Amino acid sequence: MTPPPSPPPPTPSVWALGPLRAQPGTKARGLVPADLAAVTADIPVTLVNGARPGPRVVITAGMHGGEFTGIDAAARLAALLAPEEVTGQVLVCPVANPPAVYHGRLGVSPLDGVNINRVFPGDARGGPTERLAAWHTTHLITGADVYVDLHSGGIDETLRDFVGYRLTGEPGLDARTRALARALGVEDVILGRDTSGGNSHAAAARRGVAAVLVETGRLGERDPATAHRLVDGLYGLLRAAGALDGPAPTRTAPVREWVWAGAVTAPATGLWYPAFTAGDDVTAGQVIGRITDPADGRGSDVAAPATGRVFYGMHGLTVASGAELAAVARPLP
Repeated sequence: MTPPPSPPPPTPSVWALGPLRAQPGTKARGLVPADLAAVTADIPVTLVNGARPGPRVVITAGMHGGEFTGIDAAARLAALLAPEEVTGQVLVCPVANPPAVYHGRLGVSPLDGVNINRVFPGDARGGPTERLAAWHTTHLITGADVYVDLHSGGIDETLRDFVGYRLTGEPGLDARTRALARALGVEDVILGRDTSGGNSHAAAARRGVAAVLVETGRLGERDPATAHRLVDGLYGLLRAAGALDGPAPTRTAPVREWVWAGAVTAPATGLWYPAFTAGDDVTAGQVIGRITDPADGRGSDVAAPATGRVFYGMHGLTVASGAELAAVARPLP
């Protein structure tokens, strides 16, 4: 008996987002309005609609102000990608949170003082930042096969480059995400034990998307060499995802896997004098800095919350009570 013929592959279709339209084999760039109730945010988006069907990869940067490496790399990637080399669809959004990037330059939005990467998936009826998170969830994350969120060490933050992702408990999804994280060429990969929390990549993982967080650069520096390396890493991830032709990159250097071990916050408002830099190894209870009261000169030591490596920390002199001063990860057993 002759088996029935295989069904034809799906035909690529027009990709539409707001006013942007990308026919198969074309690229569309422009601004897409996001209604935040009090204001409208114009979100820069590039749609690269390949001529062949394949995965949808969404890449965002600029969730926070003052994090320039990811924004620079995303803008460069959006300019470089050609639809004829893409299988599937690639969306690049270099400035995901314009109020924070252009007006706040900090981790929170000047519209409402909210950190967008603590409120995903957002609330379409909430405040401006919650509405913006909901817009990203609805229009960018939903429908994606792969999601990548690019962050950097901000203007007051030291950072050791790392890639992060959340374990979902779904073996196939976790294995795919692990491969994508390794394809970026960053030697340190930090795992989250579950998908809880308001981060964009956690929210994406809860929806079954292979989601990766990338942290590169420090102190809000503009470093073209670092941005170029990140673009190269993103090309590697796109190949590993099947969105670009060519084999996935083969790493020669080992990748080290870590899990978060603890964070320390400021016990009081005052002046922060750290005694570490990102990348330092510390032991639990080790003094890693001191907060001094500018009124009377009294101070208190700040100790490492766990044994491991500091991956990011506060560099700014002035800190408020409760501000995160450092985060430590330990090697994965």
